[in-house]
This record gives sequence, C-alpha cells and structure tokens, in this order.
Amino acid sequence: MYWTHALAWPYRGIVTETITAGPWTGHLHGSVGYRRVLAALACAGVATFAQLYSVQGLLPLMARDLQITATQASLSVSAATMGLAVTVLPWSFAADRFGRVRTMGAAILLATVFGLLVPAAPTFGVLVVLRTLEGAALGGIPALALAYLNEEISRKHAAAAAGAYVAGTTIGGLSGRLIAGPVADAFDWRIATLAVSVLAAGAAIGFLSLAPQPHGFRPSAMPGGFGGVLARLVPQLRSRSLLALYAQAFLLMGTFVTVYNYLGFRLEASPYLLPATAVGLLFLAYLAGTVSSRAVATLAARWGLRTVLLGSITLMVAGLAVTLASPLVLILAGLLVFTAGFFGAHSIASGWTGAMGVTGRAQAAALYNLSYYAGSSIVGWSAGFVFQAFGWAALAGVLAVLAGVSAAVALALPRATATPR
Repeated sequence: MYWTHALAWPYRGIVTETITAGPWTGHLHGSVGYRRVLAALACAGVATFAQLYSVQGLLPLMARDLQITATQASLSVSAATMGLAVTVLPWSFAADRFGRVRTMGAAILLATVFGLLVPAAPTFGVLVVLRTLEGAALGGIPALALAYLNEEISRKHAAAAAGAYVAGTTIGGLSGRLIAGPVADAFDWRIATLAVSVLAAGAAIGFLSLAPQPHGFRPSAMPGGFGGVLARLVPQLRSRSLLALYAQAFLLMGTFVTVYNYLGFRLEASPYLLPATAVGLLFLAYLAGTVSSRAVATLAARWGLRTVLLGSITLMVAGLAVTLASPLVLILAGLLVFTAGFFGAHSIASGWTGAMGVTGRAQAAALYNLSYYAGSSIVGWSAGFVFQAFGWAALAGVLAVLAGVSAAVALALPRATATPR
C-alpha cells in the first residue's frame, strides 16, 4: 500500500512524494521533504538567533547611552536567554499536544511582536522586561527544532541534518549581529534592534511557508496533571549520559556567551578603540562554527562522538589562550579557534541528546536547551563581575576552568562511534 502527499516548493510547482504505508521512517537526504525541513528550520534559526543575540554587539553603546555598567548591559542578553530557558519545557508540552510546526509558528510570531517593541523601551528596566518576554516566546524554537527534525528526517541522516541545523543557527546569530553594528553606527542601537526585528519577521514568514506537513508527530495529552508532566521528565533526569550532556550545554554555552559579551568591551577600549561596526564584524568568527558543526558528524563517524566532543572542548581552551595575546590579529585568530570548537561540541552534544531521548524526546531536547540557555544567562552575566574587577586574563582563566570541568564530565559519556538510535 502507498499513500501520497503533495509538497509545494517555490518555483518548482507541485512535487508528489510517494511514501510507503506503515511506520514513518523520515525524509531521505536529497528529497524535497528533507530540503524543506532544513530550509524551514534555517528560517526558524534566523528568526530566533538574530533576535536573541542582536544586542550582544551593541552592549558598549547601550552601556554609554543608558549609563549602566558592562555587567548591567549584559542583562539585556541574559534576560532573553533566561526567559527562553524557563519556557522550553512548557513549550515542549504544548508541542506534544498541538504539534511541532504549529507550536513553533506561534512562538516565532509572538517573539517577533515583542522584538518590534524592544526599540521603543523608555527605560532599561522596561527593556529587560521586553527582552525577557521575547526570550520566553523564542523558547518554542530551540526546544522543538531538534525533536521535529528527529521525527521528520530519516534516522540514518538525522546526525548530518542536526549538524546542518546547528550550522544554520550560526548564520541566524551572525546575521543579527552584522546588521546591528553598522545600523547602530549610522543611527543608534534602538534603530539597529528594529532592523533586526524586521529581518526576523521575514524569516518567520519563511518558516511558516516552508515547513512541510509533519508525519512523524503523534499528538499526546498529559494524563495525570502535574504528575504526568513529571513522569515525562523523570526518565531524562535518571539518565547519567543525558545529565552529562546537559552539563555540557550549561558550561560550554556559558563560556561561549561570556566571551562574546565582554570581548567587545575590551576591544572598544584603548589601545584598540574599535567602533560598533568593527565589533559587529567579530561575529564573522561564527562562520568557523558553521564549518565545524557540519564537519564533526564526519569526524564522529570515524573517531566516536565522545572523542570529537573532547577534541572540540580542547579547541575552545586553545582559542581562549590565544586571545590573551595583545596583537589584534592574534585575538581574532583565537576567537576563530574558540568558536569552531564550541559549535563542534554543541553540534555533537545536541544531536546526541535528541538521539538518546527515545521516550519524551521533546522533553529531552527541552532539558538540553534549558541547561544551554541557563548557562548563557547565569555564566554570561555573573562572569562580568570578574571582567570588571580583574580584566580579560582573569576572565579567560575562569572560563578555561569551566571548559575543563565540562571535559571531565564528558568522560561519563559512552564511547559511541555514531549517534545512537
């Protein structure tokens, strides 16, 4: 038996894909459905990460304009990521009931509305509240993207697809920062954030237009009330391997965001005196992450997931060490190595989490994202006190210790040679 469905693909008319009846096995690499899933998630990545981190390159400008410290300014990033962290689980349960695509679409639209309000914030306090609400809405994207991908893409191609998705998120984060810097120099940081929100609105429309009809999703209610919710979480929290992956998310993302939060302050000051546009160009280092997040899938197939994860963490520490040098070219080189290492580690850890979460997959992915953005919020904000009091060298030292702890925890993971299914 066979059943068919029609997929509308822009400029290619209607393509009919024939699928064998029975359990859904996922879109194969190269198929129209595969391309549409990745294209839709790329748009979701732009809508999410362009907005979430657009202010990161503007922190020195915001600090001067609003007369606040570097650590206070970083709250505009941490508030959004904390809002995201605390809502990933609620979004995951909503998606179990209403569907991944429908829930992600609602999240993107809500985030875009709040993002368009941020530039009009009359005070820093109001700005922090709006950024928190924006992050809370954005929580519906990373919480569900990998669960959606694992349900709709063939298992044998899921690891590569996860790498492609993570690579796409780097483009999203990069686009927001690259737009914000030049616009801020030409106008101010408020107009810059407005420009990024308009970009995100366009990406949201792209997601809603491209996401194919889901076939791997089966709606489920939450029987038993709060007890039923806990029942979904308990298996994820009892898994030693999943807990180790959640620790990777917290420690490595905290380290990563901290570097990008405060490096701009270092380079804006003497002797570098870089303008906002030049600080925004620092985020071109994300392209190293675009490459590494795709490359690690191939490396992991040969050397094993844990080995590649540990190698990626080592790259992060090596890059941090190079940023201690004074010449600007060496600082930039260190940032490239550090960024490549982070995105390699994140690609391995996030894909591994989605594969391990056989039951409650959305919740497994949501707990990973909760840890990921909690690290971004807590470490990204609190490490600012080290930077303000002792400078960049002390900050890099603290971050290297956190990466070392992450590597030690990673030793609890199994020696998998490929993403377990």
